[in-house]
Amino acid sequence: MSISHPNNELGGLRLAPCFTKKLFFFAMEILIISDSPYEVYLRGTETLLQPTEEPLQPGKYDIKPTSPPGRIFITNEFCMTRILSHTVSGRDENFRKRVRARDGKCVITGVANPQWRVDEDNWSIYHAAHIFPLSGEERFIANGFSRWISYREEYEDSPINSCQNGLLLRVDAHAEFNNFSISINVDDDYKIVTFTDDILNVGGRQLDPVCRDPKSELSARDELLRWHFRQAVLANMRGAGEPIFETDFPPGSDMLGEIISGPEAAKRMEAELFSRLNGLSQSLAKGS
Repeated sequence: MSISHPNNELGGLRLAPCFTKKLFFFAMEILIISDSPYEVYLRGTETLLQPTEEPLQPGKYDIKPTSPPGRIFITNEFCMTRILSHTVSGRDENFRKRVRARDGKCVITGVANPQWRVDEDNWSIYHAAHIFPLSGEERFIANGFSRWISYREEYEDSPINSCQNGLLLRVDAHAEFNNFSISINVDDDYKIVTFTDDILNVGGRQLDPVCRDPKSELSARDELLRWHFRQAVLANMRGAGEPIFETDFPPGSDMLGEIISGPEAAKRMEAELFSRLNGLSQSLAKGS
């Protein structure tokens, strides 16, 4: 993407088949800050790009203000660190039970947990995933995201653990969702969007209705899904994109050393500490 400097690339994308011209414009509304209207052209053509359901073609796109001297910038909005968020304290046990009971299947891939597994309480290939990750709980509270939570069990210690902030996902889909490689565009009929190679073959499908019944107080909140989609656009399409960090640390490996020697060590260490220790500290504070 470029404006007055054709070789100054403002962002990019590893194009998946589900990525349409319409979806590209949704992303531009998140990434672009402009003081005037703008037009988008595929470089080398004179055809004005329109927000249609046609697949977006690979190539370089020029973004041009329609009323000079229009200025166009890329947003510097905060983007969450792309790590696998989890808790070690058991604070989210009721969250898991509620999400499992509501969904009963991976709402992205559509793979249902067989009844015999449900009867045996076997959910080994499923995770109850937080839409807004646990690693950002302090930000969730400080920025007032709890205003979107209208359902909360009396025994739940934090609104981030409401089932309205959850989706049941297969383990592999959870990993892709957590690192913002997969997201949901609520405003495009709940279409599933893949921002990298579509290895799960889910791009362009709809989020399963079981988790988003508008008549149910237990449904996942659209506002939180919109936040997740916004983060996915920022993580994947702004500049060179945000790095995806290693999460598979075998027993005995130097996890701390790998984090410190890797990219964005301070940012990642902060996120890892919040993810692993914040739930425990919250539980200790509550019991003290």
